[in-house]
Amino acid sequence: MQTLSTPIKAAITELTATQYEPFYLYDLDRLAKHLKAINDQSIVKLWYAVKANPLSSIIKTIDKAGFDFDVASSGELKQVLAQGIDAKRVLNTGPAKSKRQIEEFLSLGVTTFVAESINQVSWLQEAAHRHGTHLRILLRVQLRWPNNEKNPLGGDSLTPFGLGTQAWSTLCLSDYPNLDFAGLHIFQWGNLLDADKLASLWQQMVTPLVALSKQLNMTLRILDLGGGLGIPYDSEQTPIDWQAILTSLAQFKAEANIDELWMELGRYAVGECGFYANPVIEQKQNYGTNQLIMAGGINHLLRPAVTDQAFPASCLRDSQADTVSFSLHGPLCTALDSLGEHQLPTDINEDDWLIFSQCGAYGFTESMPYFLCHALPAEYIYQAGQVQCVRSSMTPQEYLR
Repeated sequence: MQTLSTPIKAAITELTATQYEPFYLYDLDRLAKHLKAINDQSIVKLWYAVKANPLSSIIKTIDKAGFDFDVASSGELKQVLAQGIDAKRVLNTGPAKSKRQIEEFLSLGVTTFVAESINQVSWLQEAAHRHGTHLRILLRVQLRWPNNEKNPLGGDSLTPFGLGTQAWSTLCLSDYPNLDFAGLHIFQWGNLLDADKLASLWQQMVTPLVALSKQLNMTLRILDLGGGLGIPYDSEQTPIDWQAILTSLAQFKAEANIDELWMELGRYAVGECGFYANPVIEQKQNYGTNQLIMAGGINHLLRPAVTDQAFPASCLRDSQADTVSFSLHGPLCTALDSLGEHQLPTDINEDDWLIFSQCGAYGFTESMPYFLCHALPAEYIYQAGQVQCVRSSMTPQEYLR
């Protein structure tokens, strides 16, 4: 788990001397080092899932590391293209590809798509024919597992992502001459830390995916496994073993007899590079529980309310006081605004700041910032010893119309 390095702690401390609203800081030096380490291999092609963090500085750092880009909306596509990235390096995922969006993506130069339905296959063919072009297509497959495991990506529950093998088997690929059906896409579990479990899931996928490709008379050149690699949010959790992942992927690639394996990393790529600094409003005791009321809550950091798993938090100020369990709450008028239970020093007070780590992914852009009209958090980057503000805090008077 990423902790505050001395330079990052010093940078945040300096910022808190002049700030009174919560803010984010991203350590781009650490990000670049991590990306280099995981992309120095030839087993799997890595894409960056822009939904994890679409900040321009993050995208530029990932571009330099040699990743291509998985986008799921027109907004994400335009953000990626605005950084000077060629549309040919974009993969369009996401369940809601309308005819209008497909037309826009083709007009902007995107040529690789994940199809989620037979309707989308037809719309992609129609658009490709109009544009006089050929598109590379992956069919997204949704499998069912017998243990009924659930998580935010669906696990074994029914989701809008793709179709089952039986539904896809009715497709006649030759009816779509402008589409190159290059492979299959499957992604149903997120934030897993157990490399053996991931390997087991991938192993179970081989037979039904290969069987589907044969039913379709598809030459299975590409398998896209999505993401799913987690980062630890608890001190007792162990980071996933990347080398074990690569070993499993190499075996999976050989067994499926395919040319390319793809993965779309989001959290595992950027999660550990981000920090959220949040001022304490007050400490109080309520029915025997120690509570901290914070300036920012799920309006800036929604994930704890969605997953019931908190981001790690620590006090910025060094304290020698004993630690006890505190229940953290944000400023919104809803009991949902909880940032979890944390062991923190007993002498925390209204002059303190808490620093939440692992916030590089699914932080501010996943939150609900406009509820109760609080200020939007500023975002800073740290690179080569320098701190730069890339987006200032915005007051309600600036964003409300």
